[in-house]
Amino acid sequence: MTAKDLVKEIIQLINSPVSQLVEERVKEFLALKNETEERIFSELAFCILTANFSAEKAIYIQEKIGTVGFNTYGIERLSYLLKKYGHRYPEARAKYIVLARRKKKELIKVLKSKNTTSTKREWLVKNIKGIGYKEASHFLRNVGYFEVAILDYHILDLLEKYKVITKPKSMTRKKYMEIEQIIFELSKTVNLLPGILDLYLWYMETGKVLK
Repeated sequence: MTAKDLVKEIIQLINSPVSQLVEERVKEFLALKNETEERIFSELAFCILTANFSAEKAIYIQEKIGTVGFNTYGIERLSYLLKKYGHRYPEARAKYIVLARRKKKELIKVLKSKNTTSTKREWLVKNIKGIGYKEASHFLRNVGYFEVAILDYHILDLLEKYKVITKPKSMTRKKYMEIEQIIFELSKTVNLLPGILDLYLWYMETGKVLK
Protein backbone atom coordinates (compact mmCIF):
# COMPACT_ATOMS: atom_id res chain seq x y z
CA MET A 1 0.00 0.00 0.00
CA THR A 2 1.20 3.47 -0.91
CA ALA A 3 0.31 7.14 -0.39
CA LYS A 4 -1.64 7.01 -3.67
CA ASP A 5 -3.72 4.13 -2.30
CA LEU A 6 -4.41 6.19 0.84
CA VAL A 7 -5.64 9.15 -1.21
CA LYS A 8 -7.84 6.81 -3.28
CA GLU A 9 -9.43 5.30 -0.16
CA ILE A 10 -10.06 8.72 1.42
CA ILE A 11 -11.80 9.92 -1.75
CA GLN A 12 -13.95 6.76 -1.77
CA LEU A 13 -14.99 7.49 1.84
CA ILE A 14 -15.78 11.14 1.01
CA ASN A 15 -18.18 9.81 -1.64
CA SER A 16 -19.75 7.23 0.69
CA PRO A 17 -22.35 7.36 3.52
CA VAL A 18 -19.44 7.90 5.97
CA SER A 19 -19.36 11.55 4.82
CA GLN A 20 -22.79 12.08 6.45
CA LEU A 21 -21.43 10.88 9.80
CA VAL A 22 -18.44 13.20 9.40
CA GLU A 23 -20.68 16.15 8.51
CA GLU A 24 -22.77 15.55 11.64
CA ARG A 25 -19.62 15.57 13.79
CA VAL A 26 -18.38 18.76 12.14
CA LYS A 27 -21.70 20.47 12.91
CA GLU A 28 -21.37 19.40 16.56
CA PHE A 29 -17.83 20.82 16.73
CA LEU A 30 -18.90 24.13 15.19
CA ALA A 31 -21.83 24.36 17.62
CA LEU A 32 -19.42 23.89 20.56
CA LYS A 33 -17.53 26.99 19.43
CA ASN A 34 -20.46 29.10 20.66
CA GLU A 35 -21.22 27.11 23.80
CA THR A 36 -20.81 28.26 27.41
CA GLU A 37 -17.39 28.54 29.06
CA GLU A 38 -18.31 25.55 31.21
CA ARG A 39 -19.15 23.34 28.24
CA ILE A 40 -15.98 24.33 26.41
CA PHE A 41 -13.94 23.60 29.53
CA SER A 42 -15.61 20.20 29.80
CA GLU A 43 -14.22 19.45 26.32
CA LEU A 44 -10.75 20.49 27.46
CA ALA A 45 -11.10 18.13 30.44
CA PHE A 46 -12.11 15.34 28.05
CA CYS A 47 -8.97 15.93 25.97
CA ILE A 48 -6.82 15.89 29.12
CA LEU A 49 -8.31 12.45 29.82
CA THR A 50 -7.40 11.15 26.36
CA ALA A 51 -3.61 11.43 26.91
CA ASN A 52 -2.25 7.83 26.86
CA PHE A 53 -5.84 6.61 27.17
CA SER A 54 -8.70 5.45 24.95
CA ALA A 55 -10.82 8.24 23.41
CA GLU A 56 -13.87 5.95 23.58
CA LYS A 57 -13.42 5.36 27.32
CA ALA A 58 -12.79 9.07 27.85
CA ILE A 59 -16.14 9.84 26.14
CA TYR A 60 -17.85 7.43 28.55
CA ILE A 61 -16.19 9.11 31.55
CA GLN A 62 -17.09 12.58 30.25
CA GLU A 63 -20.74 11.53 30.03
CA LYS A 64 -20.64 10.13 33.56
CA ILE A 65 -18.94 13.09 35.26
CA GLY A 66 -20.65 15.76 33.17
CA THR A 67 -20.01 19.46 32.65
CA VAL A 68 -20.82 20.38 36.26
CA GLY A 69 -18.38 17.81 37.62
CA PHE A 70 -15.46 18.94 35.47
CA ASN A 71 -16.12 22.58 36.34
CA THR A 72 -16.72 22.27 40.09
CA TYR A 73 -15.43 19.06 41.69
CA GLY A 74 -12.21 19.12 43.68
CA ILE A 75 -9.21 16.86 43.05
CA GLU A 76 -10.31 14.22 45.57
CA ARG A 77 -13.83 13.88 44.18
CA LEU A 78 -12.67 13.90 40.56
CA SER A 79 -9.93 11.39 41.28
CA TYR A 80 -12.42 9.06 42.96
CA LEU A 81 -14.80 9.24 39.98
CA LEU A 82 -12.06 8.83 37.38
CA LYS A 83 -10.89 5.71 39.19
CA LYS A 84 -14.45 4.43 39.54
CA TYR A 85 -15.09 4.83 35.81
CA GLY A 86 -11.82 3.14 34.83
CA HIS A 87 -9.26 5.81 33.99
CA ARG A 88 -5.64 4.63 34.10
CA TYR A 89 -4.33 7.79 35.80
CA PRO A 90 -7.13 9.11 38.02
CA GLU A 91 -5.06 11.19 40.44
CA ALA A 92 -2.83 12.87 37.85
CA ARG A 93 -5.70 13.68 35.49
CA ALA A 94 -7.88 15.04 38.31
CA LYS A 95 -5.03 17.33 39.32
CA TYR A 96 -4.51 18.54 35.74
CA ILE A 97 -8.23 19.30 35.30
CA VAL A 98 -8.41 21.32 38.52
CA LEU A 99 -5.22 23.22 37.60
CA ALA A 100 -6.57 23.93 34.12
CA ARG A 101 -9.74 25.35 35.66
CA ARG A 102 -7.73 28.31 36.94
CA LYS A 103 -6.99 29.24 33.33
CA LYS A 104 -10.60 28.99 32.15
CA LYS A 105 -11.18 32.72 31.56
CA GLU A 106 -7.83 33.07 29.81
CA LEU A 107 -8.61 29.99 27.71
CA ILE A 108 -11.86 31.50 26.42
CA LYS A 109 -10.06 34.77 25.67
CA VAL A 110 -7.40 32.89 23.65
CA LEU A 111 -10.05 30.94 21.71
CA LYS A 112 -11.91 34.16 20.83
CA SER A 113 -8.73 35.95 19.76
CA LYS A 114 -7.82 36.47 16.10
CA ASN A 115 -4.66 34.42 16.53
CA THR A 116 -4.09 31.46 14.21
CA THR A 117 -5.19 28.01 15.38
CA SER A 118 -1.52 27.05 15.54
CA THR A 119 -0.79 29.98 17.91
CA LYS A 120 -3.75 28.98 20.07
CA ARG A 121 -2.33 25.47 20.23
CA GLU A 122 1.05 26.78 21.38
CA TRP A 123 -0.70 28.63 24.21
CA LEU A 124 -2.50 25.46 25.28
CA VAL A 125 0.68 23.37 25.28
CA LYS A 126 2.57 26.00 27.31
CA ASN A 127 -0.18 26.86 29.77
CA ILE A 128 -2.30 23.74 30.37
CA LYS A 129 -0.50 20.97 32.25
CA GLY A 130 -1.27 17.52 30.86
CA ILE A 131 -1.85 18.84 27.34
CA GLY A 132 0.60 18.08 24.52
CA TYR A 133 0.35 18.85 20.81
CA LYS A 134 -1.95 15.90 20.14
CA GLU A 135 -4.37 16.76 22.97
CA ALA A 136 -4.30 20.50 22.17
CA SER A 137 -5.06 19.77 18.50
CA HIS A 138 -7.85 17.40 19.54
CA PHE A 139 -9.42 20.03 21.81
CA LEU A 140 -9.23 22.77 19.17
CA ARG A 141 -10.84 20.51 16.54
CA ASN A 142 -13.62 19.56 18.97
CA VAL A 143 -14.50 23.21 19.56
CA GLY A 144 -14.55 24.09 15.87
CA TYR A 145 -10.96 24.84 14.80
CA PHE A 146 -9.98 22.47 12.00
CA GLU A 147 -6.58 23.79 10.88
CA VAL A 148 -4.29 21.50 12.88
CA ALA A 149 -3.66 17.74 12.81
CA ILE A 150 -4.39 15.25 15.62
CA LEU A 151 -1.52 12.77 15.51
CA ASP A 152 -2.70 9.98 17.79
CA TYR A 153 -1.43 6.42 17.52
CA HIS A 154 -4.32 5.37 15.22
CA ILE A 155 -3.34 8.02 12.69
CA LEU A 156 0.38 7.25 12.99
CA ASP A 157 -0.29 3.52 12.50
CA LEU A 158 -2.36 4.28 9.41
CA LEU A 159 0.27 6.58 7.90
CA GLU A 160 2.92 3.95 8.49
CA LYS A 161 0.72 1.22 6.97
CA TYR A 162 0.52 3.26 3.75
CA LYS A 163 4.28 3.93 3.85
CA VAL A 164 3.72 7.66 4.26
CA ILE A 165 5.87 7.81 7.42
CA THR A 166 8.02 5.67 9.65
CA LYS A 167 6.40 5.87 13.06
CA PRO A 168 8.70 7.73 15.48
CA LYS A 169 9.80 6.14 18.74
CA SER A 170 9.06 9.38 20.55
CA MET A 171 7.04 12.42 19.49
CA THR A 172 9.06 15.62 19.85
CA ARG A 173 7.66 18.99 18.83
CA LYS A 174 9.90 18.94 15.73
CA LYS A 175 8.69 15.47 14.73
CA TYR A 176 5.04 16.46 15.33
CA MET A 177 5.44 19.44 13.00
CA GLU A 178 7.13 17.29 10.33
CA ILE A 179 4.34 14.71 10.29
CA GLU A 180 1.68 17.43 10.54
CA GLN A 181 3.12 18.98 7.37
CA ILE A 182 2.51 15.64 5.61
CA ILE A 183 -1.11 15.73 6.82
CA PHE A 184 -1.42 19.31 5.52
CA GLU A 185 -0.28 18.17 2.06
CA LEU A 186 -2.67 15.22 2.17
CA SER A 187 -5.48 17.60 3.23
CA LYS A 188 -4.86 19.79 0.18
CA THR A 189 -4.88 16.74 -2.11
CA VAL A 190 -8.31 15.59 -0.92
CA ASN A 191 -9.63 19.14 -0.34
CA LEU A 192 -10.39 18.77 3.39
CA LEU A 193 -9.22 20.71 6.43
CA PRO A 194 -6.80 18.65 8.60
CA GLY A 195 -9.19 18.34 11.55
CA ILE A 196 -11.92 16.99 9.25
CA LEU A 197 -9.55 14.69 7.37
CA ASP A 198 -8.69 13.21 10.77
CA LEU A 199 -12.24 11.86 11.09
CA TYR A 200 -11.89 9.95 7.80
CA LEU A 201 -8.45 8.61 8.74
CA TRP A 202 -9.75 7.56 12.16
CA TYR A 203 -12.65 5.75 10.47
CA MET A 204 -10.24 3.92 8.20
CA GLU A 205 -8.31 2.63 11.19
CA THR A 206 -11.17 2.00 13.67
CA GLY A 207 -14.42 1.82 11.68
CA LYS A 208 -15.86 4.63 13.85
CA VAL A 209 -16.44 8.38 13.62
CA LEU A 210 -15.96 9.64 17.17
CA LYS A 211 -14.85 13.00 18.46
